[in-house]
Amino acid sequence: MSLPIAPKPAIRRFHQARWDEPVIFELSTPGERGVLVTPIEPGVREAVGDVVAGLPEGLARRTPPALPEMGQMRVLKHYLRLSQENLGADLNVDVGQGTCTMKYAPKVNERIITTPKLAAMHPLQDPADAQGVLEIIWRTERMMAEISGMDEVSLHTQGGSAAIWANIAMIRAYHEANGEGEQRREVITTIFSHPSNAAAAKAAGYDVITLHPDADGYPDLAALKRALSPRTAAIMVTNPEDTGIYNPAIREWVDAAHRVGALASYDQANANGILGITRARDAGFDVCHFNVHKTFGTPHGSGGPGTGANAVSAALAPFLPGPRVVREGDRYSVREAGPQSIGAIGPFHGVVPNIVRAYAWIMALGAEGLRSVAETAVLNNNYLMTRILEIPGATAPYAAGRRRIEQVRYSWEELTQATGVSSEEIGVRASDFGMHYWTSHHPYVVPQPFTLEPTESYSKAELDEYADVLAEIAREARETPEVVRTAPHNQTVHHTHHDDLDDPERWAITWRAYRRKYPDAVGA
Repeated sequence: MSLPIAPKPAIRRFHQARWDEPVIFELSTPGERGVLVTPIEPGVREAVGDVVAGLPEGLARRTPPALPEMGQMRVLKHYLRLSQENLGADLNVDVGQGTCTMKYAPKVNERIITTPKLAAMHPLQDPADAQGVLEIIWRTERMMAEISGMDEVSLHTQGGSAAIWANIAMIRAYHEANGEGEQRREVITTIFSHPSNAAAAKAAGYDVITLHPDADGYPDLAALKRALSPRTAAIMVTNPEDTGIYNPAIREWVDAAHRVGALASYDQANANGILGITRARDAGFDVCHFNVHKTFGTPHGSGGPGTGANAVSAALAPFLPGPRVVREGDRYSVREAGPQSIGAIGPFHGVVPNIVRAYAWIMALGAEGLRSVAETAVLNNNYLMTRILEIPGATAPYAAGRRRIEQVRYSWEELTQATGVSSEEIGVRASDFGMHYWTSHHPYVVPQPFTLEPTESYSKAELDEYADVLAEIAREARETPEVVRTAPHNQTVHHTHHDDLDDPERWAITWRAYRRKYPDAVGA
């Protein structure tokens, strides 16, 4: 007799693994080894001599480093247990890292970048012996130029914010070269553009003017025109913004900036929904950047390692960061930054493994595939928005009745007013279902925000599951709010007190700092 098959639950059961895993230093056993290092051959020792004795006194250790001593099996178990105590894109429906484009990174690309032909290379290797990787860098830059419509591209910068810094540094260098560096001291951005634009401009010494949207949530063109003046160095805007709203007047914004002699910088960290559909140059921008580690299928890395693609018009090409890979006939070489370049933002050629991953991703998809990525991301986003807005208490402020591009900044304000449960508490409770979401950049212009960006990677079934989880938590907030307020319950740790997080006197960033601060703690 066959047993009946239970129907699949709308929301799957989840409980995070919990190992109470000690810090690896606590697991150390003196004398235990994972690898036995081959003794130095006598002939080699005689030829090399005592290397340590030749070190300057300030560089030589007086005692060996206090590294953990462990066998291979224990190392493996330790790190696998830690990995089970995490949420991640390879385990969960990860649409909740809004504005960060957490998409699927093909695992075949991980095999590509670990081949010794790439992994064993050194950035100072003779270019004659590095033709393959230099060609990939050069070809990826040319593809980024085609995707953006710009004239020249550098993949030198090593993250999105680093690329934004390069943008403002090039803008400053351009105006200084034209004798207007002292005159143009203002940069204009919008409140829903990525905050790194305002931060980079401020760090570069500019006064920052931040514009708020009009009543419908669109960037206010009239406010821009009032803010523009001969003092304006640039506008630095994200489009679509972090609300998912695309500025339909973007060409008018750029033209207005150009009329006062300012440059236009396009933050394309949200480009996942516009690939192959619209390009920065088509709107007249002078400079733009992509977050390669978001848009082009390379792992996000939760802050690193990233890669930025800086794309510019011919007028700004001399200011690109370097060194640059150049093609001369059928050979590739490395050329140091020119006299007008802003110089190096980071070491060497950038994050080469990410560049290779992006190259493989673009080549696998082709031009039609890139457009399909954007179309699917927009479809997924608008389907998920339809599901989310069916949940009582969830809203999508601004642009009422209009579609969004690749993300939406939602609000739980109605639910919070009815129940007292905040967006942050709902996000924590989501981890009990094996999911999570991100709230918003500060300041919280949208009250009780949460930002979702499903990308092209997720199926309808996964989006339904995610929406079902949020609907269930919203029901709990109304019927059993303490369950939400005291979450998480199924995680490796339970409710944390913000007093601990807000008090630097309680922090211990490293194991050594912990031992100094808490010498009587168990295991210390």
